[in-house]
Amino acid sequence: MSTAYRQAGRLPIEAAWPVRSSPAARRWAIVSAGLAPILLTGAYLVAGILQPASYSPVRTTISAMAGQAGTDRWVMTGGIFLVGGCYLVTAAGLTGVRASARTLLAVAGMAGIGIAASPEPARGATPRHLAWTVLGAVTIAVWPAFAARRASPRPLILSVYGSAAVTAVFVALLGWLLAEARDGSVLGLAERLTSSIQTCWPFIIAVALRRTGRPRPGLPIGGGSGSVKAGHRAGQGPRPQVGP
Repeated sequence: MSTAYRQAGRLPIEAAWPVRSSPAARRWAIVSAGLAPILLTGAYLVAGILQPASYSPVRTTISAMAGQAGTDRWVMTGGIFLVGGCYLVTAAGLTGVRASARTLLAVAGMAGIGIAASPEPARGATPRHLAWTVLGAVTIAVWPAFAARRASPRPLILSVYGSAAVTAVFVALLGWLLAEARDGSVLGLAERLTSSIQTCWPFIIAVALRRTGRPRPGLPIGGGSGSVKAGHRAGQGPRPQVGP
């Protein structure tokens, strides 16, 4: 028996078993990403109900409810802390994006934990609280640009143009928030809207990565003339021909 014939006989068996690759987004990362907007929205809604009648969610920030002057401030503090933890878990599980994007998301998570750990005083704000707030706002606003995928396949939202468009929207929301922080009358509304939109984006990215990473049935596995379709086993159907 010639060497070429023995190699041809082994090709279908070797190509029958696809190599398993790690998913672009872990399932637990999708869960943590989906919990982040739920926890944040639920926390500021519940905490808002517990505030006195003089509190205005349109004018007053979320941080005020977690500050030292807030009523039952543990509700909002716990919500911010949990959202930061969700960002850290999501960053660890989004293996389909670049390391820079995962690092930025982890930094945003650490900033959220820092905000929760340094509450606002009854009047004004501490430098530590402002530093964590600015760091978290900037990193979560720009991180979609770093999540763009250059390799195929990729959905539209993870393309260079799609990620740039989302980043532009996030930066515009951040600009609105900064403008309201200076002399605006709807600072609380701007913060809630901006935060709710931005916390939803990691979940959208995780779902898109998970759906993109699923193999399509019937696609050939491997390359060359000896490749076979997924699910082929030795002895099922004729062996593919090798060579001329």
